[in-house]
Amino acid sequence: MVNSISGLSSPTAPPSYRSGRWSLQCIGDHTSSSNKLPFFLNNQSLSRKISSGRSLYDSGFRTFVTSGNVLVPGGRSDGSTPSTEQVDFSEKDSEEPKVVSAVDSSRMEADTEIVGVQDSIESTSATARLDIEQDSVSSLYLDEDKKGQDAETSNALDQSIVIESNVVRERIIPPPGSGQGIYEIDPMLSNYRSHLDYRYEQYKKMREAIDQFEGGLETFSRGYEKFGFTRSDTGITYREWAPGAKTAALIGDFNNWNPNADVMTRNEFGVWEIFLPNNADGSPAIRHGSRVKIRMDTPSGIKDSIPAWIKFSIQPPGEIPYNGIYYDPPEEVFKHQRPEKPKSLRIYECHVGMSSTEPMVNTYANFRDDVLPRIKRLGYNAVQIMAIQEHSYYASFGYHVTNFFAPSSRCGTPDDLKSLIDRAHELGLVVLMDIVHSHASNNTLDGLNMFDGTDTCYFHSGSRGYHWMWDSRLFNYGHWEVLRYLLSNARWWLEEYKFDGFRFDGVTSMMYTHHGLSVAFTGDYSEYFGIATDVDAVVYLMLVNDLIHGLFPTAITIGEDVSGMPAFCIPIQDGGIGFDYRLHMAIADKWIELLKKRDEEWKMGDIIHTLTNRRWLEKCVSYAESHDQALVGDKTIAFWLMDKDMYDFMALDRPSTPTIDRGVALHKMIRLITMGLGGEGYLNFMGNEFGHPEWIDFPRGERQLPDGTVLPGNNFSYDKCRRRFDLGDANYLRYHGLQEFDRAIQHLEETYGFMTSEHQFISRKDEDDRMIVFERGDLVFVFNFHWSNSYFDYKIGCQKPGKYKVVLDSDDKLFGGFSIISHDVEYFTSVTKNLSIQEGCYDDRPRSFMVYAPARTVVVYALTEDSLKATLTGETL
Repeated sequence: MVNSISGLSSPTAPPSYRSGRWSLQCIGDHTSSSNKLPFFLNNQSLSRKISSGRSLYDSGFRTFVTSGNVLVPGGRSDGSTPSTEQVDFSEKDSEEPKVVSAVDSSRMEADTEIVGVQDSIESTSATARLDIEQDSVSSLYLDEDKKGQDAETSNALDQSIVIESNVVRERIIPPPGSGQGIYEIDPMLSNYRSHLDYRYEQYKKMREAIDQFEGGLETFSRGYEKFGFTRSDTGITYREWAPGAKTAALIGDFNNWNPNADVMTRNEFGVWEIFLPNNADGSPAIRHGSRVKIRMDTPSGIKDSIPAWIKFSIQPPGEIPYNGIYYDPPEEVFKHQRPEKPKSLRIYECHVGMSSTEPMVNTYANFRDDVLPRIKRLGYNAVQIMAIQEHSYYASFGYHVTNFFAPSSRCGTPDDLKSLIDRAHELGLVVLMDIVHSHASNNTLDGLNMFDGTDTCYFHSGSRGYHWMWDSRLFNYGHWEVLRYLLSNARWWLEEYKFDGFRFDGVTSMMYTHHGLSVAFTGDYSEYFGIATDVDAVVYLMLVNDLIHGLFPTAITIGEDVSGMPAFCIPIQDGGIGFDYRLHMAIADKWIELLKKRDEEWKMGDIIHTLTNRRWLEKCVSYAESHDQALVGDKTIAFWLMDKDMYDFMALDRPSTPTIDRGVALHKMIRLITMGLGGEGYLNFMGNEFGHPEWIDFPRGERQLPDGTVLPGNNFSYDKCRRRFDLGDANYLRYHGLQEFDRAIQHLEETYGFMTSEHQFISRKDEDDRMIVFERGDLVFVFNFHWSNSYFDYKIGCQKPGKYKVVLDSDDKLFGGFSIISHDVEYFTSVTKNLSIQEGCYDDRPRSFMVYAPARTVVVYALTEDSLKATLTGETL
C-alpha cells in the first residue's frame, strides 16, 4: 500500500497515524521476568494451548481414500454449471480438483427473521444493519438455489468435497464458536465485553442468515457461478445485479453493439438476466475473446458499463476506457500441486509490471521465467504479487481496482498468470495475492462506481462512501450483495488461479469509520472498541477468514493493520478476526525515522521496543522496507544511507568512501535485526535485497487537481519503474555483497527456523557500548551498532553450554566486508561466578562466552553439532 505518488492520493496511512504504538509488547523470553512482560504473557499453559498444536481451522479437514478414479461432473470441463444437488461418479480421470457443495445433515432451526438489528452500542454502521427480512434479501433465484433444501442451517457445517489424485478431501467451514476465548488470552478485553460480544453476535447472525437464505457460506461464496457470464451445454447466461437501472441490454461484438438485440429482464431483487442459446452449429453465441458491455438506462442517464463480474478487460491502444472481454478458453490444467504451508514465512513482495531490468511493462511470462528462479535462489519461500486485480491507472500501484475478478491485462492473459503460479508451485513457492477489498476505483467508466447510475450500488452513499485521501469509493460491508461479491471474489482467486493466500490491503481503513486518518493509535483499548469502529467491516473480515481457512486450510491471510487491533490474529471461534499474520508496519516507519538522524543518536532500547512491540499469540510479518518506502517522494534504506555516493563508489575496483562503508554495513544490520526480532514472518520488496538505488516512479503525465493545482509528470518515463537486478548480480559491484547477505540470512532462517521458535530472550541492550545481544531459537545474535568501537573479549550471555561457532558474519568479504573475524575459532561457554550477582548468571543467562565484536557488524553464533547433540542428550563434552 502506498502513501503518495506524485499527483495521486493512494491507499496508506499518513505518517501521523502510522507512528502509533501497539500495546502488550512481547520482549524477551516468556519465562523471563526481567523484561517486564505483560502479566498474562507468563501463562505457560495458555501458550501451549493456543500456540502449540494445530490451528482450529485445521480441525475440520478430513481425508477419505477412494478405490478408483472419479470425476465430479458439473465443472467447466463438461460445459455445464456445477450442480449443487448431486454428486455423480464416472470412470473418467480428473487431474483438476472439482468442488461440489454438500450440506451437513445435522441442522438446528434457524431464526426465520433477522429484522432491523440496531447498533445500540459502539458501531456507527446505522445504515448497514442486518435488516435482512427474507423478502429483502436479494438472493439470486432463492427458490431455485434451495431446491430440496430447507437451509435451516444456523449451526450446520458448510462443506465441499474436493476430489484429487484418488483422494477425497472434505473441506469444512466450521460453525461459529463461543467467541469467548479472547478473554482468557487477554483479560483486559473483558472491559470491552459489551462491544466484543455484540460484534460476535452480529457475525453469528450473518452466518445464520447466509445459512438460511443461501444454503451456507460455501454456496454463497460461489457467486461467480451465477453472476456474470456462465456457460452451459445449451448456451450462455448473463446475470448482473443493478437495482438502480431502469432497463438493461447486453451489447458487444457478438451483436454489433445493438442495444435492442438482447434486452435483459429484471427480477424483484434487481438482478438482470438474459440467456443466449448456442448458434445453429453448436458454437457459443459469444466468441471467446470478444468485447462485451452492459448498457443501462439509469437515474444518471444511459450508461455502458463493464460487467461487474467480468473475468478479463483490456484497454485498446490509444483509447482511455477499457473493454470487458468474454473470456472462456478451453479448460486448463495446473500441473503442480500447491506447496506445503511454510512454517516460517519469508515473503518476496513484487510487482510484475516493474520487474524487468528494462524500462517497460514486464509480462507474466517473463516474470515466470526470469524472476521466479531468482526468488527461489535467494531463499524466499513465498511470493506476494501486487497489482493483480485490473486497475485503470498504472501509477496507483494496483490499489485503485476497477475489475475485481480480472487479472491486469498489462502483463498478459489470465492463462499467463495461471502459468506463472503453476511454475511458482513447481519451485515450491507459495503465491500470495495483494488483494484490495478496502476500497474501489472512483472511475465510473471502467469500475463499480455509479455502476447502476446510483452511488449506493456496492458502496455507502455520500461522504461515508468516499475516501477523500485516496479518491476512491468505500464498500458497504453490511449489504448482502456486497458480501456475496467480495466473498466470491476471494474464493475466485484461490479456486480459479490457485493462489495460496492473501495480503489484505488497507484493513485499518476498513475497520474504522475515520479510516485511521490523522489518528495516532496509542494502545488504549477504547481506540479499538468505540463509536469509530465499523462493525460491519469487521464482521466481513471474520467471514472472509472463515471462508478462506475453512475451504483452504493451508491458505495464509495477512492483514495490513497499523492500529494494533487486539485479537486481530486470534481464531474466529475464540472471538478474534481470524488473520494468520499482521503486517508489523511500525518497524519500517521507525527505520526511516532513525535514518534521518546520525546513527550516533540511535537508542538501542528504542530499536528493540519497536521490533518487539507486538501482541502475544498474534503473529507478525516484519519488514525493514516495502514498496511504500521505495516510492517517489521517499527513499529506499540504501539511498537514505548512501545517497549520491551510490552513483560513483559502488564498484569494487574503486576506492570506497566513509558514507558507502557505513551504508553497506548498516544496511545488512538493519535487515537482520528486523528479521531476528520483528516477528514470525519477514518481507522484502524486490530489489531491496541488494540495496536498490533511487526510488520508484511510475510513468505519468502532467495532472491537474480539482483545486486547479498542476502536478508535473515525468514525461511517461519507465526509467525508474523497473528493477535493476543486473546490479545485484554484478560481482564487481558492492550491490552483489548486499544481495549475497540477503541470500545468506534467508538460508540461515531456513536452516535454524529462528523466526518461529518460541525461545526469544534479549540479554543485552547497552546504550554506551551500542550493543544488542539476543537469543532466538538456538542462535545467539550479537549486534555492535557503535560507529568506531570494536570490542575484544566481549562477554555475552547464553542459555546452552558447549562450543559455539560463527554461522553468519556481516563483515565477511563475500558480503562486502573486511573479513576481520575468523570462522575457524570455537567459543567455549563458562559459568560465571560473581559474589555481587547470582551465581552462574551473566546478563540473566546461565552461561557466557567471549567474542570479538567489530564496529557496525552483526555476528550470529550457534552451538556446534557435537555440542548441540550433547545438550539434547544431557551429556558432558
